Amino acid sequence: MTAKPPRFAQLAVEQLDAAQRRVADEILKVSSGGLGGPYNFLLRSPVLADRILKLADYLRFNSALPRRLSEMAILIQARLWTAQYEWWAHHPLALKAGLAPGIAEALKAGRRPEGMQPDEAALYDFCVELSKRQQVGDATFARARALLGEQKLVDLVALTGFYVQVSMILNVAEAGIPGGGAPPLAPMADPLPLAG
Repeated sequence: MTAKPPRFAQLAVEQLDAAQRRVADEILKVSSGGLGGPYNFLLRSPVLADRILKLADYLRFNSALPRRLSEMAILIQARLWTAQYEWWAHHPLALKAGLAPGIAEALKAGRRPEGMQPDEAALYDFCVELSKRQQVGDATFARARALLGEQKLVDLVALTGFYVQVSMILNVAEAGIPGGGAPPLAPMADPLPLAG
C-alpha cells in the first residue's frame, strides 16, 4: 500500500519567489527536514513563515527551559495530536538532549511514563492537563511553578501552544515522513492519561 500524498506538493528551492527564498534560506540553517514538514506549508505565506521561524528559534534554542524538557513537551504534543512528522523530527532531538529513551517510548505508546525526574513529571502533568482540560488546576500549577520557576513556566506554555499550532499545520497538510518512511505513531483515541 502506498502512502497518501501530502495535500501540498513539496516546494523546491528553484520554485520559490524572492520573499519565499529569503525565509527558506533561514529555514535551511536550522531544519533537520529541509523545507519539508511545516515549512513546506508555511512558505506559501512567507511573512507568516518568517515570523513563526523567529518564534521557533526562541522556543527551541533560546528559551529558559532545558532542551530535555523542551523536547519532552514537543513529544507530548506530537503524541496528543498524532503529528507524525513532528514526532519523526523531534524524537531523535529529545534523546540527544538527554530525555531517557523509556520516557520517549512511553509517550509514543500513549502512556504516562514511569521513572520521570520531578521536573519531567511536573511538565508532563502540566502539559497534558492544559491540553486535555484547556486549563491547569491549582495543585498542578503550584508544583510546576515550584519546580520550574516562573520564566520556565511561561516559556513552557508558549512552547506547548506553539507545537499545538505546528501539529495542526502538519495534520492539515498531511505532511509525510521524508523518503516515504512509515509513520512512527499509531493512531489512538485518547493518548496520554491525566495524572491520578
